[in-house]
Amino acid sequence: MNPWLLWSALSHTARLSTALQILLFLPLTLATLSTQAFLLLSLLLSIHSLIHGTLILLWGSNALSIMQVPMHPFLLLVTFNAFSQSAQPWLATAVYWWGKLLTFCGPSYVAMEGLSSLLFAQKAGQIGRDIADEAESYQFVILIVTAAAFVAAAWWVVIAYPAAAASPLSSTLLGVALTAFLFLVLIGFRLRCTNVVEASLLALFLAYNVWLCGFDQTSFSDPASSYAPLLSNILPHLQTLVNFITNTLPKPVLVALLYRLSILQVASRILPTIGADNWESDQGEIDGRPTSIMTRILLTYRQLIFVMVYSHLLLLDPSSQVWWRWANIMFTLFLWAVELVVSPDGDDDSAKWKID
Repeated sequence: MNPWLLWSALSHTARLSTALQILLFLPLTLATLSTQAFLLLSLLLSIHSLIHGTLILLWGSNALSIMQVPMHPFLLLVTFNAFSQSAQPWLATAVYWWGKLLTFCGPSYVAMEGLSSLLFAQKAGQIGRDIADEAESYQFVILIVTAAAFVAAAWWVVIAYPAAAASPLSSTLLGVALTAFLFLVLIGFRLRCTNVVEASLLALFLAYNVWLCGFDQTSFSDPASSYAPLLSNILPHLQTLVNFITNTLPKPVLVALLYRLSILQVASRILPTIGADNWESDQGEIDGRPTSIMTRILLTYRQLIFVMVYSHLLLLDPSSQVWWRWANIMFTLFLWAVELVVSPDGDDDSAKWKID
């Protein structure tokens, strides 16, 4: 077997193992110990991720992905040992301020998600416009796909409406969001500053957030009630472990985490292309662009971002998650409105990529 393929397989397996450990260990600590223990583990994982990212930035070896695998169980054991009895005062102070920092960073996570979603929708609109220019048959396919996206978004909103509009305030916010979205679509088409691809993706983004606002929080039981120590019979214990994992990992948090990290990853790939001239061929000059440097930093420290975003989502109670979702919707629609206003007229060459 090719040594490079074997090494690559080991490296990717190690990365997957690291992600799964973080996904399980954080809610496990929150469910079985306390919020303070959870914050300590989150702090330790963040420090480790910061060191790991810095070593990748300086060294860049795939061996680091394999070497870090045993660190997460070790940090979990350190956390359990630290809170097996009364925690030290300095430790309690450290986790208190770490929790405050995660809370203060909440608005930035929402802003990055909304901005990245809008950036992805606009880039997809540009690609769709380029594809549509190649042949009329492609235009027909794009129209069918975007029409299906609009229908799917409308169906998604209708299905989520009973739970998402459970209170007068939430129903009012839903009505405002839908009305604002329809007006922005009409204004964008009138000003020739948007296209159906961009609008359909933002419709799906709106429907996704409305669905999360009404996600059934009672669909899974209290995670602490499903935990049991190791029994002599391994099969009942394995069943208990499966039930614990199923009930401990909150479904809306996992969905929100997956979307937030994915859209940030995609946006980091799009950033270097913003403002790049078509004739620019000097790779050194391209790599030195501020957006390219920002992309490299985001990708290098993506594990740190993963831990912090996941920790923040786990700290939020269901009602807080709902209001952050509404804030995300309104902020994204506001950004889109500003972008439509400041964009050049559709007849301008710099705006032609957005014309449908």
